[in-house]
Amino acid sequence: MQKLGKNLGRYHGETIDIAAVLREFVSATPGRGWTVEIFHEHADLSWLALHRPGPHPAAHGPRLYLSAGIHGDEPAGPLAALRLVQENRWPANLEIFLLPCLNPVGFTLNRRENSEGIDLNRDYRRVRAAETRAHLAWLERQPGFDYYLCLHEDWEAHGFYLYEQNPDHRPSLANKIMHAVQPVCPIDLSESIEGRPATGGIIHPNIIPAERPDWPEALYLISHKARQGYTLEAPSDFPLATRVNALVAAVNAAAEISAADKNG
Repeated sequence: MQKLGKNLGRYHGETIDIAAVLREFVSATPGRGWTVEIFHEHADLSWLALHRPGPHPAAHGPRLYLSAGIHGDEPAGPLAALRLVQENRWPANLEIFLLPCLNPVGFTLNRRENSEGIDLNRDYRRVRAAETRAHLAWLERQPGFDYYLCLHEDWEAHGFYLYEQNPDHRPSLANKIMHAVQPVCPIDLSESIEGRPATGGIIHPNIIPAERPDWPEALYLISHKARQGYTLEAPSDFPLATRVNALVAAVNAAAEISAADKNG
C-alpha cells in the first residue's frame, strides 16, 4: 500500500460533516448501555461524553478512557470511535468513558486548531480555550482510569505508530496493539519519528511533565487521571478507510487486553 501523496505542507485529505457524525453517535447509543452527556456547546455544536458502565458498578472492572477529534484535520478518530460504538464489541467487564470529538469547530474549518487558532492539544497546563476548560471540568468529575487511548492522525507519517506512557512499568499493550494494526495498515518503521527514537512504530517519550510548558491531553491524563496510556497515530496520507481500520483494530486490541486485567 502506497501513500497518496496529497498532504503537502498540511492535511489535504478527506473531510467529514462533524455535526452529522455526532448525531450518529446519539442515534447509535440506545439499547447498548451508554449514557450521553453534553458537557459543552458552541456554534450549534455539542461536545459529547459517552459512558458505558460495566455490568457490576459496585465492583467495577478496568476503566478505559477514549478520546478523538482534538485536531480538526484528523477525521479518522471520530469515525473510528463511531464504528466502535456501532459494532458494540466491547468486553463485558470494561467500563468505558468515550469523548468522540474534542474540537468539533476545528472540523468545520478543516484545520488543526479551534476557531481562535489555539491548538487544543497544547492547552492542558496553561488553559486558554473554553473547550479545554470544559473538558477539564468534565474530567475532574470522573474517577481515575486504568488506561487512556487518544486517537490521532499524522499527515507526515509513513505508517501507523503510537506513543506509550507507562511510568510504573506495568505490562505493556504496545506490541499487541501494533500486531493487531499490521494486517490493516502499514506500520511506520522509521528509527526516528517526530524527532524521537522509535522501535517498530512504538515511541516511549522521555517527558518530565513539570518541565514542559504546553501540555497535550495525554500529558494531563498521565499526570492526573491514569498511569498508563497510548496516543495512537494513523497515517493520514493513506486512504481514510485504512486509517479508520487501523484505529479500530488498535482500540479493539487494547480493550481486550485491558479487560483481561481483572484488577484494573
